[in-house]
Amino acid sequence: MTDIHPTALVDPKAVLGDDLVIGPFCVIGAEVVLGDRVQLHSHVVVEGKTEIGSETEIFPFASIGHVPQDLKYKGEPSTLVIGCRNRIREYVTMNPGTEDGGMTTRVGDDCLFMVSSHVAHDCIVGNHVILANNATLGGHVTVDDFAILGGLSAVHQFVRVGRHAIIGGMSGVENDVIPYGSVVGDRARLSGLNVVGLKRRNFANSEIHNLRTAYRMLFAEEGTMVERVDDVREMFGDNSVIMEIVEFMRANSQRGLTQPR
Repeated sequence: MTDIHPTALVDPKAVLGDDLVIGPFCVIGAEVVLGDRVQLHSHVVVEGKTEIGSETEIFPFASIGHVPQDLKYKGEPSTLVIGCRNRIREYVTMNPGTEDGGMTTRVGDDCLFMVSSHVAHDCIVGNHVILANNATLGGHVTVDDFAILGGLSAVHQFVRVGRHAIIGGMSGVENDVIPYGSVVGDRARLSGLNVVGLKRRNFANSEIHNLRTAYRMLFAEEGTMVERVDDVREMFGDNSVIMEIVEFMRANSQRGLTQPR
């Protein structure tokens, strides 16, 4: 059964699912949609055109759906869509989109946002993503499935972070991070592949070996990037994992690629 604490302020226009828990001193705005079995601990504020999927749990003092921190935002009715089974810890902030970015900020399913992490306007976050404490996404960032951002890391606006990539703590990421890549540094550089993460997700040793071979080819000193990409496509054209990296590198982007030192 739904349990709404008497000190919570829930606008009567808000759309509430079944079996909710809304704790003390929470504030829920008029355009908010909460899915079934959402749990809000005390002092959570959800405002704006915000939709939160079922079984998501939000901890005290999170601020979800307030207007973007973008000086170009002029009050347009943009949205924030959060998927199912996410854990959003204390002091997390998430903002809706803007007219310049498609009007929507979107978070997938089964993610963990640790204390004080931030998802800015117009970001697209995939499934099973982890943002550690104080990790920050600038506007228009795309983070694909299973990526991990270490504590105190910061991702520049318009950067893409590929699937299964890992960003080391205290890293400043100015350029795109390839799928399965590992980056580290105050101005982050590519340090190799996320081998530990791949093993934890049961990638076969043969697959990891092929990824390592492709990585060495892609970032060798010989030849141009275009030539190296073509060589990898010729050798591994039937390998969907490696082709994911190749297509990521070939895609249009407003940022360059994060490179090894």
